[in-house]
Amino acid sequence: MLSAFTIVRNAIKLNFPIVATICSVLGACDEVVVNVGKSDDETREVIEGIGDPRIRIIENVWDMSKGDATLAFQTQRAMDACHGSWGIYVQADEVLHERGAAILKQKVAEYDKDSRVEGLLVSYLHFYGDCEHVATNRRWYRREVRCVRLGRGIHPYQGAQGFRVGAEARKIRARLTDAQMFHYGWARPTAAIREKLKITKEMYPWAARRLDQELARGSLEWIPLLRTFHGTHPVAAREWIAANAREPHPPIGPRHFQLAHLRLYVSDLIERLTGARLFEFRNYTLV
Repeated sequence: MLSAFTIVRNAIKLNFPIVATICSVLGACDEVVVNVGKSDDETREVIEGIGDPRIRIIENVWDMSKGDATLAFQTQRAMDACHGSWGIYVQADEVLHERGAAILKQKVAEYDKDSRVEGLLVSYLHFYGDCEHVATNRRWYRREVRCVRLGRGIHPYQGAQGFRVGAEARKIRARLTDAQMFHYGWARPTAAIREKLKITKEMYPWAARRLDQELARGSLEWIPLLRTFHGTHPVAAREWIAANAREPHPPIGPRHFQLAHLRLYVSDLIERLTGARLFEFRNYTLV
């Protein structure tokens, strides 16, 4: 049995593509567990409106003051509620491409009896400012584990960006796949980005000064190696993208090249020539 799991709170207020998020994994999974934090909007009703019996909702109150620990704890709750032996993890601002869903289902069947393999990697497209531009510099992770064996001491790590194993937080052993995840967190309209920053300030009060400056600026910071997207978006995400195309998006601030950016351009050149991202941080060990 193959499960999927996600967590979400205030999906409407924050303009998460949650319907697309869930539908993007429904085609591959026997169940989708959605941990819904008590919300100030109709998040639960929207999810129930998908109308698929494979969706199971668990609901509770989240303590947002604990930051990363809250995200990890609530993700663990969703994992623990799954009935499958493997689970596809998708965050509320992510959408798995339909080809990727089929790939992960196939790879789970292929590696199920290979105990060395604890997780499967997907590649990422990080949209920034809108759904037509992607952030490509090395500060944005290019791969992450998004399908894991359930149980066996595998648990969310830090803010649930990835997973580790056991009390010692050993890196999870993972295999590469050709599955692709589309990350739309920074491609949402202006109102949603402002709400995101306000909630981030609630979760990480030590960063309040920087976040207040971002709110006052009213634009997204310019980043090196922002490129135009020429591919196709997941089918599940297209209705959400079309609806948001009519909404104002935050402008990108002016270019401000710094000497520190030079290493990003050098790293990008090496990666394009060799396929290797030198000194890349990895939440996983390739097997």
